[in-house]
Amino acid sequence: MPLHTADLEAQIPQLRRYARALTGDTWAADDLVQDTLERACDRWQLWKAGSDLRAWLFTLMHNLFVDGVRRAVRQAGQRVDIDDVAQELSAPGGMPDQALDLQRCLLRLPEEQREVLLLVALQDLSYQEVATITGTPIGTVMSRLSRARARLRELMEGATTPAPAAAVVPLVRMK
Repeated sequence: MPLHTADLEAQIPQLRRYARALTGDTWAADDLVQDTLERACDRWQLWKAGSDLRAWLFTLMHNLFVDGVRRAVRQAGQRVDIDDVAQELSAPGGMPDQALDLQRCLLRLPEEQREVLLLVALQDLSYQEVATITGTPIGTVMSRLSRARARLRELMEGATTPAPAAAVVPLVRMK
């Protein structure tokens, strides 16, 4: 059973929201959504009818994003140390624009943590769905989510020191 255009179109707002949060750039997000939809149309035979279309599309998007990041790192031949650009990314104290601060802080999270946090918090996916999309064990998803929440809290509060390695993490029930 082929994908229907209406089914794909219904997923575009969620794809765009996730892509924008993931990339931090409107143009890059739109390109990522376009690439995801093109790949879905090219490979619709791989989608199992009756399965979760949204999860399949997010998996495609995740893989495209990771491939793009890896390609950019290889082409650049070097990485930018986040501490070198911390002034540009850190939340200014007392500024009312929380959305901009949140986006800057999200972009400071490691890619793996940011992806998991966005899929759970923004897209309201279960841990199992996120594990399937990212191709990681559910325990890893939970660990990354916990570390992402803790680090994001630190960044939003303006903390400059990383959390201690032995931080106590509350138990989370699986969805």
